[in-house]
Amino acid sequence: MAAAVGVAPTTALDRVRALIRRGVIRGARLEVDLPSIGRGVQALVAVRIRPPSRANIDAFRSWAIELQEVVGVFVVAGAEDFLLHVAVADNDALYAFVIDRLTEREEVADVRTSVVYEHVRPAVVAPDPSVLDGR
Repeated sequence: MAAAVGVAPTTALDRVRALIRRGVIRGARLEVDLPSIGRGVQALVAVRIRPPSRANIDAFRSWAIELQEVVGVFVVAGAEDFLLHVAVADNDALYAFVIDRLTEREEVADVRTSVVYEHVRPAVVAPDPSVLDGR
């Protein structure tokens, strides 16, 4: 990292530690190649909860994040209450997850599934300039 930004290793370490203390960096993660671990099909599953009470939202979120197929849970506003990022072995496993697992929950009112063809991320997430300026 130090070489990439052109500073001494100790300087880079000091800066990273300062960012951790400030809560800017909350951790580090390794990126896993999902197909290499038998999870070659990814999907975003939109879920609508009814009734949309805090208890139902909290219970569904806690349940969903524990499912082995789920790699991410987003609580969202709009027509749906959740977007689940799932990774499974194949289309049959995706169908079983949606039909057998999600619909077993009585608070699940609606499910829409979008298969992910490709998932790309930027190499760098830059801060909002106004945060750096102290505005």
